Amino acid sequence: MASQKRGKAATDGAAILAKLERDKVRWVQLFYTDLFGGFNLVSVPRTGLEPEMFEAGVPKLDGSSVRGFREISDSDMVLVPDPRSLATIPWNPESGGTARFICDVRIGGQEGPYGHDPRGVARKTEEVLASAGFDHSYWGPEIEFFVFDSVELLPSAAGVRDAWAGAGYLLNHAEAPWQGGSVQSPVRFKEGYHRTPPHDSLMALRDEMCNILIDDFHLTMDAHHHEVATASQSEINVRYDDLVPMADHIQDVRYVIRNVAARHGKIGCLMPKPVYGDNGIGMHTNQSLWSKGQNRFYDASDKYAEVSQTCRYYIGGLLEHARALCAITNPITNSYRRLVPGYEAPVFIAWSKANRSANVRIPFYHRRQPGAKRIEYRTPDTAANIYLTEAALALAGLEGIRRKIEPPPPVDEDIYKLSPSRRKELGIRELPGSLGEALDCLESDHDFLKPAFDQSLLDTYVELKRQEQLELNLRPHPYEFYRYLDV
Repeated sequence: MASQKRGKAATDGAAILAKLERDKVRWVQLFYTDLFGGFNLVSVPRTGLEPEMFEAGVPKLDGSSVRGFREISDSDMVLVPDPRSLATIPWNPESGGTARFICDVRIGGQEGPYGHDPRGVARKTEEVLASAGFDHSYWGPEIEFFVFDSVELLPSAAGVRDAWAGAGYLLNHAEAPWQGGSVQSPVRFKEGYHRTPPHDSLMALRDEMCNILIDDFHLTMDAHHHEVATASQSEINVRYDDLVPMADHIQDVRYVIRNVAARHGKIGCLMPKPVYGDNGIGMHTNQSLWSKGQNRFYDASDKYAEVSQTCRYYIGGLLEHARALCAITNPITNSYRRLVPGYEAPVFIAWSKANRSANVRIPFYHRRQPGAKRIEYRTPDTAANIYLTEAALALAGLEGIRRKIEPPPPVDEDIYKLSPSRRKELGIRELPGSLGEALDCLESDHDFLKPAFDQSLLDTYVELKRQEQLELNLRPHPYEFYRYLDV
């Protein structure tokens, strides 16, 4: 049986290589995702690929050079291209036709996914979902981002840029009300939502991004628009898909945002909170579970939000593990600059129908639409590793279904305006206030991840993330000089 499988894989590989030759592809880029969500690649000539490599892998990865992967004493790894992810790289046509594949990562000489490969974790989560009776899970993360004209490190005039001498930054964008010089159509703080040109200065650039995603990366787009914040805050929505394909799509969106911005001399920014005093950028993650063509989150008889008991249990799992999930869904120190009251980011752990102050929301635009019934988890931001994020959310929800965790009653009030005593009365907890606190929560609450996450992955992840937190804590902050220089 194994030899038959390898034979079919070689035949499929030969057909793929024949297509690349017909399309006059000269170079093939092999993409993979590291532990912290970074897209990495190696370029190989098409003529250097063999049909068997689509099963056995391409031996082009030194795992010791990838943070969070392997030690130098055992670092040979292979990249296994996924034919479903074939796309065209549209820039640099002078180098000849360029194709790309997203790859799974394996240890050299071994079969099966590598335990620290985020895409492998997502694949394993799909298997866990299937074993629980859910043959499909549909995902729709919403990608928000900024595109700045430039980001200056200060004090640039003296040429001093190292942390020992101090640090600062200056964001430049033609829309921004703080921008010096001539600003024809400024967007004031929190007044950017769905603005039209000339206030929305990024319309044509987003069109270009989306056209590339459609034509070259074969994605189906839902919408794009200016978001709430000034300085070009934008959102791109991709049509929902299964867990692993959607994670691939989000990686593509991030890649295209950065590259199109760079080709226009701008900076695509996916940092959660780059602008003080205005909204940050999130990655609201829509999700639903399906079985035999039926949406298991939908129940027409439910009078509150047309959600099933299965959906309620799933929400119960998300709420129970929400604090631990933050270490994965909000994985950098800057994430917690966004998770503060007053900027539409969720701070409190609660669920509701159509209430954006809760971190779990049931979108409710129309009644009697079983195919559209889903939950929106509003906590994640765009710094998150999308493969690990989707996997962790699915496993938390499954834990809720398995243990029949009933969520507390929904909260239909503006939670930001509730008094602390009222929140306590309703049993509303808060999300962590820092990366360190989130990591503490993950260390004490991670058993729900064990069906798909290796313990060594979690240990490595926490260790490296604590080092990030320490590096920030060691350095004076520019605001501290404003507050404390005269103490």
